[in-house]
Amino acid sequence: MQLCRKAGSEFTARLMERCVADLEAGGPVARLVEGFEGHPWLDALSQRVLGAVQRLVLEGRAPALARFHPFAGGVPAWPEAGDAFVATVAEHLDALRPELRGQVQTNEVRRCAGLLGGFLAVARATGLPLRLLEIGSSAGLNLYWDRYRYALGPHRWGAPGAPVSIGCAWQGPPPDLGAPARVASRRGCDLHPLDPTDPAQLRRLESFLWADQHDRRDLLRAAAAALPERPPVERLAARDFLARELAAPRAGVATLLFQSTMWWYLAPDEREAVAATLESAGARAGARAPLAWLRSEPPHPDFMEVRLRLWPGGEDRLLARAHPHGRWVEWLSRP
Repeated sequence: MQLCRKAGSEFTARLMERCVADLEAGGPVARLVEGFEGHPWLDALSQRVLGAVQRLVLEGRAPALARFHPFAGGVPAWPEAGDAFVATVAEHLDALRPELRGQVQTNEVRRCAGLLGGFLAVARATGLPLRLLEIGSSAGLNLYWDRYRYALGPHRWGAPGAPVSIGCAWQGPPPDLGAPARVASRRGCDLHPLDPTDPAQLRRLESFLWADQHDRRDLLRAAAAALPERPPVERLAARDFLARELAAPRAGVATLLFQSTMWWYLAPDEREAVAATLESAGARAGARAPLAWLRSEPPHPDFMEVRLRLWPGGEDRLLARAHPHGRWVEWLSRP
């Protein structure tokens, strides 16, 4: 709840507080989550509950809650909004239970603001086109980072007429925005990929956004509308995807693996397998077939660290710290 407030969503924090109270009282929310087989925190149970109910609102199936729901044009009022939420759970209990088995999926396009400098650093260091590989791709929207326009505080990158514009507060020096970057190919994987060109699956993505943050939904919709094709994201575990894609060096391109807020979803044995695959592939990398690992992951609930490893060499660099949803970036690395 405090994390929601720190990230600017009072509406979500209050709904969570109402859910906790109902859970402790043995009400409809308690009956909904009874028997949940996952880990309440690691498997994001609270987000599954809120997302499932929000999906009812977006589908027009929860009119009483919609009166207070920002994404439905409603105006929050308390305790009425919380009461309407619990009443919606009670009314749709049987329909909501199977929804809790589905993985939480978000595709925060604004996180590309922190990743951009890493992409450009690899392009500058290698002088080669980028072969993009993303693990935990969700809907694959971040695979198209190079087609977006960026306003990084006073700094700009990307085509002025791009249909997607990403803005954030900026601290520190700019990254190397003059680096020539060209994407040779893009491919991703996810255990539960969503197709953002399908309205129903796009609505599922929207269901996990915090409903008083319209800018996140607007950016998601803009990125989905600007897609040139369905993103090339396949249903595959990260370890299997990388075992195939990194089996041999690829000459003439810089193979760039990237990720954002997905590492904690992996089981420890899969993390070890991914790391071992990268170390092995890095040992085989060369000047004409370099390998990079760019990731934006949270060492702390309040911020992400953007880190880059580049082989040959394999030095790990801290490039930046960033807001979990990309609202600010503190750039730490100098060319």
